[in-house]
Amino acid sequence: MKIVQLANFYSVTSGGLRTVVDTLGRGYVAHGHQRVLVVPGRAPGRTRTETGLVVTVPGMPVSGGYRVIPRCSAVLRVLDEVAADSVEVSDKLTLVAAAGWARARGASAVLFSHERLDRWLSARLPRLWRRAGAVLDAAVRSWNRRIADLFDTVVVTSAYAEAEFARLAVRKLRRIPLGVDLTTFRPRWPRPDRRVARLVYAGRLSPEKNVSAVIDAVPRLLGAGIPVHLDMYGDGSARRALVRQAAGLPVAFHGHLADRATLARALADADLAFAPSAAETFGLSILEAMACGTPVVVAASGGAPELIAPGAGIAVPANADGLARGAATVLSWPVATRRRAARRRAEQFPWSATIAKMLDLHGALRG
Repeated sequence: MKIVQLANFYSVTSGGLRTVVDTLGRGYVAHGHQRVLVVPGRAPGRTRTETGLVVTVPGMPVSGGYRVIPRCSAVLRVLDEVAADSVEVSDKLTLVAAAGWARARGASAVLFSHERLDRWLSARLPRLWRRAGAVLDAAVRSWNRRIADLFDTVVVTSAYAEAEFARLAVRKLRRIPLGVDLTTFRPRWPRPDRRVARLVYAGRLSPEKNVSAVIDAVPRLLGAGIPVHLDMYGDGSARRALVRQAAGLPVAFHGHLADRATLARALADADLAFAPSAAETFGLSILEAMACGTPVVVAASGGAPELIAPGAGIAVPANADGLARGAATVLSWPVATRRRAARRRAEQFPWSATIAKMLDLHGALRG
């Protein structure tokens, strides 16, 4: 089977989306299938890799260092050339036109939903959403209905993500949780005793991620007599403002870590990790932290609470007070107990299970 993956917002600094697309692609090849990846770039290009052909189509730059393919015509020409059996689209914008190509050619088309458009817009554009939320929500519902009708199946990763389409009575839904690399992300024991708790945030530094609430939680913890140090891993449009906000606090900004092993070591060395976004549909960073034996403090809304298990973390209101109280609670738990619970929970999400379910889906649609 030849599976073609299409993705916008895919770059060297991409977080979860790139991890998902690349991991699935490697899994498809490992199971004997052909894989082609089509993504935006500065210029057209083709690269043969051990995990298949990577085709770059010129894309226009958008915020955060990402690019978007403005028109799908060049992508459709690639699909014609490679004769795809199944098209997997990780995009809800310009690349959805590939579903029409698949229907006309007798190929199957799968939409992989990485985000909820309604929650993404409300988090990214809060003022506009407050003024015109009803109109925007209606537009999102209409768009989601349209694209769901185009595809054979819509893949969602959590009950929270599923609700975006379930409220439209879309029946072509398949819930497939994501996974974590349990080999790269693993605990590091024994850990040295220390008096200052090490906190960590790993992810994009952008407004919708609610990172400012994590920084505001630091003085609250210090005021409660809990000495802490916060390490920030990631980059984004909000970094400059966050650095100003953290002035005078025990907060260090390390930028984007491209090497996954280095990130894993940083997560394993932390006492807890924050996932403060109220709009996450899943939370790969949460799984990666727990796989390292590091418990998590997550927003009580979104898909993140679905990943939490007793002793592995806590879901709290996504504000500074809530995050500070959650951190204090987690830090009060016995170290060995919370680290074992976090690792056990992550072990329930191997990437092999995700890949197997996606291949079953592609195969069933072809059949």
